[in-house]
Amino acid sequence: METQAFVAPVVQDHEALEEFADALTDRAPEIERDVARLLKSTADSQITADLFRAIHNIKGDASLCKFALGVAIVHPIESVLERFRGGEIVFTELLGEVILLTVDRLELATDDLLHGKPLDRLRLPELLNGLERMAQAPAEQIDPLCAELIEIVTGFPSILADIPVRTPQEPRHRHGGETKSSAADLQFFRSLALQLESRSPLFKGRTMRILRLALETNKAAGSPVNPQQLEAAVYLHDVGMMFLPESVWLKVGKMTDEDKALLRSHPGLAAGLLLRIPGWEGAAEMVAQHHEMPDGAGYPQALASDAICAGAKILSIVDAFESVMLKHIHRGKNRSVLRAIAEINACDNQFAPEWIGPFNIVIRKTIEA
Repeated sequence: METQAFVAPVVQDHEALEEFADALTDRAPEIERDVARLLKSTADSQITADLFRAIHNIKGDASLCKFALGVAIVHPIESVLERFRGGEIVFTELLGEVILLTVDRLELATDDLLHGKPLDRLRLPELLNGLERMAQAPAEQIDPLCAELIEIVTGFPSILADIPVRTPQEPRHRHGGETKSSAADLQFFRSLALQLESRSPLFKGRTMRILRLALETNKAAGSPVNPQQLEAAVYLHDVGMMFLPESVWLKVGKMTDEDKALLRSHPGLAAGLLLRIPGWEGAAEMVAQHHEMPDGAGYPQALASDAICAGAKILSIVDAFESVMLKHIHRGKNRSVLRAIAEINACDNQFAPEWIGPFNIVIRKTIEA
């Protein structure tokens, strides 16, 4: 396919593409599960057959829906798995990560096409070129090519790691000017955040992971945001969800328009709480704006980049990163920092570009450590 077909492909049948997107959403968890199982038991022919069938079915779905881009992306993966089935190559962690990264990119590309967005940020030509080279390469070159492809597409080396939870029980960024009142407020805000965590086992440790990433991202940029206000915003940014029906914000399946409308009220609820406590106006602004986007496509006020405060921009990135990690946990695979950060970097219109750099620095240090 020509490069233009990857950057701005023409959607021939929008309804058919929606059908493909639904099918891909259903099949992606199966692929994650089978990759994880196969890495533990590479000689299991049944798991191998299941994974091959899942990839083959995605290719078939794309063909039926006349989605040539989907066929082109999946075909080389199918060829590589055929070689594995035949005993020509081995199944490694790097190969598994490339398969999962490819499925992630296909999901992002499909979603962007459905919403009329260009695909140039996803580096699909580079992805396809790397996959085709892998499909034809000698067995001993597969892993080096996987590592090279992962770094080209994501911008990060192929090191698989989890984000460690090393945040101290009491964050160590206190300033001399902090009052007993503000310290007590922060303790109260933190208790509310932990109450939110208790609503689902998937949320365990979420608050402190987001806090560490937010504070370190701010520090990497020279600490332009008041750390106390940012800490308070981290604690309360999602607390507004507790005032909504749990059937909405803990929902696993696809959300209805009514569900989405309800969820969009949660920043205002938490910000309203902060505004009623003297001294936390900065945190309230961050909370109110943490779902706004630089291109004006966010909510609740559709603010453009210059109108969004810096703290909200940090919170938007780290919150989205945690959400991507949670998505992969729900699908049954251990968290992959590599795939999560790759997805965040691919969504460049959703986040403030001036904060992506500092955030990447923090993630790189985390992985290297």
